[in-house]
Amino acid sequence: MKIKYSFLLTFSVATLLSGCKSHDKGNPVTGDEIKSHIAVLADDSLLGRKPFTVGETKAIAYISSEFKKLGLEPGNNGSYFQEVPMVEVTSKPVGAMEISGGKQPISLNYLTDFVASTRRELDTVQLKNSPLVFAGYGIVAPEYKWNDYAGLDVKGKTVVVLVNDPGFKSGDRTLFKGDTMTYYGRWTYKYEEAARQGAAGIIIVHQTEPASYGWSVVANSFTGAKLYLQQSDKHLSRCKVEGWITEEAAKKLFAAAGITGDFRAIARKRDFKAIPLNLAVSLIVQNKLKYSTSHNVIAVLKGSARPGECILYTAHWDHLGVGKPDAKGDSIYNGAVDNASGVAAVLSEARRFMQLKEKPQRSIVFLAVTGEEQGLLGSEYYATHPIYPLSKTVADLNMDALGAYGETNDFSITGKGQNDLEDYVADFANQEGKKVTADKNPGAGGYYRSDHFNFAKVGVPALDINNGAESTTHGEAWGKAKQKEYGDMHYHQPSDNYSPGMDADGMAEVANMLFKVGDKLANESTWPGWKNGSEFKAIREKSTGK
Repeated sequence: MKIKYSFLLTFSVATLLSGCKSHDKGNPVTGDEIKSHIAVLADDSLLGRKPFTVGETKAIAYISSEFKKLGLEPGNNGSYFQEVPMVEVTSKPVGAMEISGGKQPISLNYLTDFVASTRRELDTVQLKNSPLVFAGYGIVAPEYKWNDYAGLDVKGKTVVVLVNDPGFKSGDRTLFKGDTMTYYGRWTYKYEEAARQGAAGIIIVHQTEPASYGWSVVANSFTGAKLYLQQSDKHLSRCKVEGWITEEAAKKLFAAAGITGDFRAIARKRDFKAIPLNLAVSLIVQNKLKYSTSHNVIAVLKGSARPGECILYTAHWDHLGVGKPDAKGDSIYNGAVDNASGVAAVLSEARRFMQLKEKPQRSIVFLAVTGEEQGLLGSEYYATHPIYPLSKTVADLNMDALGAYGETNDFSITGKGQNDLEDYVADFANQEGKKVTADKNPGAGGYYRSDHFNFAKVGVPALDINNGAESTTHGEAWGKAKQKEYGDMHYHQPSDNYSPGMDADGMAEVANMLFKVGDKLANESTWPGWKNGSEFKAIREKSTGK
């Protein structure tokens, strides 16, 4: 598919860049430079950069033209684009979820009691009197000596599982990672494992504390049209039905099976065995299907000594498009922070690499991915269809939703404790008189929620950092208030807009930090690895021997 570059934007790129400081070779990234790219990518004319829309066409044309302008080579065999085939599945249950087998039938209502969908590319899927089994946390983790499916045949059955890990709020730091979520705690893993086990359906019990979000997030996020990567088996290897129920609905279900009390405490016991509930579930889900293709944008700076080895810089270009208007009547979800900021950082870092007098010894690959807001789809596609061998990919450095509140005295590492890349950041931060902090809410599993995660899943050491909270001019309390303000008022809202007065100096700090990390990685012969205790360590060692 050819992408047309000729389109009109409200802004002239040349005009936007005129406000930036001049850049000699290797000059650091500045806030003005970052803002010049955000102004284009978050302009109303891009209509919120949703895949398959004119917003995608304009966004990827701008990014690729900037890569070309810098002198970067096309990253995909002569093309700046990697096609990402997707299917849009709009699932809707027909009627209630019916639970039979108890003293009284239980009828659960869509949205208020449950949500359910399917990835199977079929007009209709159905669970008919599928036996229900309580499979605890739905985890198979050999490194933790944990198997909720041990001795259990779930073919034709529907498993009911809990969100998060057994260690969460257990008071036992040796149980998984205590209050810090592992990938085994994420709902995505639980869906995947249930499919591997051959279950007909999976229902996750929602609880606000271990999920880190309320039921309204589930009701909004797991309904309506969803994009998935096209699969040769049309997703028939997935469970027929993937869904959630509220905690109150779960209590009714468990009570009907004779289970009362704290079911998290029951499921976290080291000798827990799956419990047949002697109940059955029936549900019909109907689908509407639409097929299309989106695009990753990729460019490369070939290494001077070891071009076959590469460092990846990633950020997602997409956002939510046009949606529900806010109180001011604005319906365009421009995503200035999320994630025009990350793409702007990638473009700025690319500029800095291209201005170096001595080119890096390893190759540098710049990858702007699609479909993050739909489930990390573009990065998943690249990780499963890599252009550069994963065994020769040294690291992934990811940028997502950089803070628009100025410079800080600290950098925040998402999922701190995973791999050696964190030590690079800590060393450079120390040289600058700054510090490194961890997630403020490690139980939320932030490490598994952005594009770097898909590289971690295939063993590539992956890093995601952001501004810390300790503002250099206003202090930590002010910084935390700004973070909260964005999360409460602007995240995934039409108000996430570009403003000429936005403070992008902190974004530039992150970009410059990751430039230093990437530059060091590109000019050394050693390989960063995963720390002991990481669930990704064995994958990397198996694929590379490192």
